[in-house]
Amino acid sequence: MTATETPRKGSLWRTVKAVAWGFFGVRKNSDYEEDITKLTPLHIIAVGFVAVVVFVVGLILLVKFVVAP
Repeated sequence: MTATETPRKGSLWRTVKAVAWGFFGVRKNSDYEEDITKLTPLHIIAVGFVAVVVFVVGLILLVKFVVAP
């Protein structure tokens, strides 16, 4: 990091919101630009992976509930 760069100060909640909007595919350009400057790629990947796992498990449980006798 150089002297002109500001440290990233992203929060977990901000990362979750950014990933959730990414799932929907809807995001304002100004919010996107702010996320780029504040969030780290590692946090986005980690939250995205957890969100995908929760989504898949939710779908499996929904199918089991609907198909159950």
